[in-house]
Amino acid sequence: MFLIAAISFPLVLLALLLAMERVERPLRAADSGQGLERFLDNARPDEVNTFVSQGLPAALERYRRRLRRSAPGKHRAA
Repeated sequence: MFLIAAISFPLVLLALLLAMERVERPLRAADSGQGLERFLDNARPDEVNTFVSQGLPAALERYRRRLRRSAPGKHRAA
């Protein structure tokens, strides 16, 4: 019985660590905090409406598309 527990414990621990990595990956998005702050400072009303209705990822994508389309220095500075 001790042998089975000794062999299965590392395997169970490894499985739990892999599951936690999968759960934590979306939470560790490096740009989300800074992106949200920049977005809220420079967003247009229609982009804020997208944020409210569809959530942050869709609103940030719309905001970044607008920034890519505009010439450098044309959007409001932070």
